[in-house]
Amino acid sequence: MNQTYKSVAALRIGVFGKGGSGKSTVSVLLAEQLAAQGNQVVLLDADSTNRGLHRALGLTNCPKSLLDYFGGSVFSGGRVTCPVDDPQRLPGATIDMDTLSQDFFATTESGIMLMVAGKIGETGPGAGCDGPVSKIARDLVVRSGSETPLLIIDYKAGFEDSARGALTSIDWALIVVDPCMTALQAAIEMVHMVRRIQQGALPATKHLKDRQVADVMNELYTQASIRGTGVILNKVTNEATEIRMRKVLGKAGIYPLGSVRWDQAIADAWLEGSRVRHVQAETDISNILSEMVDGIQRTVCVPD
Repeated sequence: MNQTYKSVAALRIGVFGKGGSGKSTVSVLLAEQLAAQGNQVVLLDADSTNRGLHRALGLTNCPKSLLDYFGGSVFSGGRVTCPVDDPQRLPGATIDMDTLSQDFFATTESGIMLMVAGKIGETGPGAGCDGPVSKIARDLVVRSGSETPLLIIDYKAGFEDSARGALTSIDWALIVVDPCMTALQAAIEMVHMVRRIQQGALPATKHLKDRQVADVMNELYTQASIRGTGVILNKVTNEATEIRMRKVLGKAGIYPLGSVRWDQAIADAWLEGSRVRHVQAETDISNILSEMVDGIQRTVCVPD
């Protein structure tokens, strides 16, 4: 492995963004670059409604969902509960890739292992709450023998999962922002939310009648492992747009890791359902990754 990327190995990186921001594209490009640097990478599709991530990775078939692996959603009579009502950790959430049935993951040409948390469209009418999918994404721990792969989690559009405890179990949150004031404001709010968690803020628990259950949720937040956030500007069409986006974020004391320029090849790949590759954005992602690694190295002690 490249020594520069030693500090990234075994981390849990969550990718967030409003609908249409391009978070799935960023997730794919990050996974490709990190795998190319020698990291063992698992990409978890935790978007309960969006489909097609497997095709963006160059895979023909999508693996079975972990929602099936863990026994199905509570709303359909299964065992996986919603973290809002039941914040208890998911039993058996640690998975060893060496023994896991190949029905539940797929490996790309570049060695990325794709897993799918679940899709609510498969649970039937009236079972549309995707809280159980969020719980899987929150609690999943992946092992490969004695090693812990780098885990990238592509969350659902919007920031609902952050209110379900997603931020308590990741090391870094990456927020993808397209040229839109709504996206910029949402990113600012999420960065502030992470800072509050780091300062010891506790979650809302007034809806929980059982005090012991509320205590479990509070414990999740007090034990949160999140170390920082990074904002990625995406679909940037020109320098003037980038300057305007940076100005809005700068007023809130937020300085992006970098920008991914608009790339028609990416849009074409998603339209065609084909692999996202060989695009000019790969250079942008490489620069962003270097900035991200620098930030991680400032917060993580890496042995020689």
